[in-house]
Amino acid sequence: MRSREINREEASHPMQHIEKIYRVGDVTVTRVAEQVLDFATPEFLYPTWEPEELERNAARLAPGDMDQSREHLMLRIHTWLVRTKDHTILVDTGSGNDKERPQNPVFHHQRLPYLERLAAAGVQPEDVDYVLLTHLHVDHCGFNTTLVDGRWVPTFPNARYVFNGKEEEYYSSPASHNEVNIPSLGTYEDSVAPIVEAGLAERIGENGGRFLENFVWRPTPGHSIGHMSLSLVSEGEEALFAGDLLHHPMQVYRPDWNSVFCEFHDQARASRRWALEHAADSGLLVFTTHLPESSAGRVTRDRTGFSWSYE
Repeated sequence: MRSREINREEASHPMQHIEKIYRVGDVTVTRVAEQVLDFATPEFLYPTWEPEELERNAARLAPGDMDQSREHLMLRIHTWLVRTKDHTILVDTGSGNDKERPQNPVFHHQRLPYLERLAAAGVQPEDVDYVLLTHLHVDHCGFNTTLVDGRWVPTFPNARYVFNGKEEEYYSSPASHNEVNIPSLGTYEDSVAPIVEAGLAERIGENGGRFLENFVWRPTPGHSIGHMSLSLVSEGEEALFAGDLLHHPMQVYRPDWNSVFCEFHDQARASRRWALEHAADSGLLVFTTHLPESSAGRVTRDRTGFSWSYE
């Protein structure tokens, strides 16, 4: 796997452009970029890939959904910065810097200006009140911790880090040491355990439920054992942080396709189907973790199933 040349350019450009600010009622949501990836051929990302689907859906894809060669699907990694009237919140924290990931060269010993981008958005690490983690994979909790004098310490010292306790139980045990989870080996030890040891972890049950004033944890297992999505509700408006239910718009058109990183296949398909139906029926805004372009958009129904449009 490889990351795009853009990563080296971005290393000296913390903010190449101003990110769009989305409003959900009286809450604002802004993307904080970590990196853009173009390593994934369709055949790699989707083991059940059918080549004719690309031609069938080519007109529905946005320019940034594939690279110029049309050989690779474009992916992003980022955090969603959420500001409510009371709290500063991060949804997922990317893949992190300085992590030891020899089995996963994309994320090995990175030096990305993520924290500089967060500062450019007006937030210092000490300002963060909550870090909400959809799941504990390598590219979702990496900036939980920072390497300081050879030790991994919480990046956001005043925050509560919130995640499904089932994820912690699984990824802290040998049960997770399987082929699907090879990219995430070491993630619990350097990006989650230090949070637990610092007393900053807060677990939610596998049934989810309301959280703070504006959130509802939604159980959407399958991609990982305890994957959660998050509904954001404010002043009668709703949005959904979908985590890894979707990796690319192609999964909107083929929701039966799981990614190569999905571990529990039947559950993953059921969770994806629920999210797409809920988004289409309610018209809510969907904030994704890996879709390119703006990474946010809406799902509608059409004669073939579902359709995706960026906002």
